[in-house]
Amino acid sequence: MKSDVEELMPRLLPVEFGASAEVLDMNGPPRNPREYLRQVQLEASQCPEVVVAQIDPKKLKKKQTINASVAGCHAAPLGFSPSLSWQQHQVSTFSGVRQSIAKNRTHWSSHTLDDNVLMPKLTDEEGWKRFCFGETVYLGASSGHTDAEPEPALDYSKVGFPPFLSIVSRLNQSTVLMLLEILISWFEEHDFVPQLGRWLYALLACLEKPLIPEAHASIRQLARRCAQLRSTLESQEDEKLPALNLLICLVARYFEQNDLADQPE
Repeated sequence: MKSDVEELMPRLLPVEFGASAEVLDMNGPPRNPREYLRQVQLEASQCPEVVVAQIDPKKLKKKQTINASVAGCHAAPLGFSPSLSWQQHQVSTFSGVRQSIAKNRTHWSSHTLDDNVLMPKLTDEEGWKRFCFGETVYLGASSGHTDAEPEPALDYSKVGFPPFLSIVSRLNQSTVLMLLEILISWFEEHDFVPQLGRWLYALLACLEKPLIPEAHASIRQLARRCAQLRSTLESQEDEKLPALNLLICLVARYFEQNDLADQPE
């Protein structure tokens, strides 16, 4: 007798079988297409219509926790958040920068780098930190040596290489995301420095939309860190405030992480 499923859903590949079906060897390989289809049908007929999985809850308790933060930003102290018009202006300017980079990427990437520009390998995290920040920041040395003799020329090994267009135009998306993650991770444990701000802005300008999940998580982490640091500032005149507001604005307004956006006071 046909099952209810067979009545409602006729076979896509109906095959007529004769007496040879009684002696079909299910353990051996099929000898022809007809035997193959017959084996498939016999195996399917032996499967129960409803299957209940036997799961031991004790084995799952230790594997169900996923560390994914969806928290918003620290609220800005009164007077520390930018106006909506300021945010809209920054988004417009940033959009123009992104379009210019995309349009001229091939042109800038063809420029020959100076001999002193030695870009680190993709997986060299410490090398990238030294490259972007310079030895002064990377090694934690103080930059306020007022009694020291002035440098005869700008030494990028000490102050870090800026994100020149000839450099960032050479970075593919995997490198852009990798470098973002390195710098944001460093920022979690250190104070904000100008070199960091320049590189984060440049990398965000090179980050393609729509965002992949890893990029989505990284930029949200960046905005939260900026907001957390902003909440500790004591003065609206602090030189770090505009940069922190700008990064929060770009993540929230341009990359559409609206729950992180500063609202008009």
